[in-house]
Amino acid sequence: MTIRSAALVISPSRAEAIAAAKELAPLLYSAGFSLYTISDVSIEGIKKVAPSDLPEIEIAVVLGGDGTILRAAEITLSRNIPLLGINMGHVGFMAEVQRPTISAIAESIISKSYVSEDRMILRFSVERAGKEIGKGWALNEVTVERDGTTMVELFVEIDSRPLSHWGCDGLICSTPTGSTAYAFSAGGPVLWPEVDALVLLPISAHALFSRPMVVSPKSEIVVTIESTEALLSADSLRKIPLQKGDRVLITRDVQTIKLSHVSKTLFTDRLVAKFKLPVEGWRGE
Repeated sequence: MTIRSAALVISPSRAEAIAAAKELAPLLYSAGFSLYTISDVSIEGIKKVAPSDLPEIEIAVVLGGDGTILRAAEITLSRNIPLLGINMGHVGFMAEVQRPTISAIAESIISKSYVSEDRMILRFSVERAGKEIGKGWALNEVTVERDGTTMVELFVEIDSRPLSHWGCDGLICSTPTGSTAYAFSAGGPVLWPEVDALVLLPISAHALFSRPMVVSPKSEIVVTIESTEALLSADSLRKIPLQKGDRVLITRDVQTIKLSHVSKTLFTDRLVAKFKLPVEGWRGE
């Protein structure tokens, strides 16, 4: 029997996620899979490893919510493998809308019948006194925000041309995937995942113009810190303290995340399910 390998990324705080992993593991193990996890859980048949020690795998299965998916994306990005998100408790925009049965999940993994789509990610770097002091990536958004009680002063350029100076709580640059996350909460537009664009919006800006903007994915966004301090956050996971004079460069990355689902779901249906939009009675349904 050919040995196949998969990683199960499990939310340790959700009992239903652990229970689902215990039910899924034997089905995959019996089909010839070696199973690993980077999560802080102990489940028979699943070997716990550090992310750096994770061997070659063909898929990462996430049992949890969108936050767990963001953490799992760190191990799939460099490997260019599918990331299959299974909703556990809440309807997320990256996980399945309706939770499939465990047997359906197992069958889609065994037969490789799951559906994958490439999702844009952002790349950022931080320059201080002309030298790069940090860099990273984000699937949802990169934010530059205040790191204290006072607002931040930011100067923003797009494609080497000045856009605006804002005194604000922060600035969000998001992908289409992230447009339904922090950017949406701050008043930004919803972008369908297929839209090739970035969302840029200031948070609570003291300015006449502080509207959300849809920016070309080919553009380079540069944010210069003009206040004493600020904080860069990428997906709320990777953070870099900033100081006056720092420059944050944000662009689209050449890499993508392979986000997968057991079956194809239209984003419109995902939006309706998430916000419980009133569609009852539409065309007699």
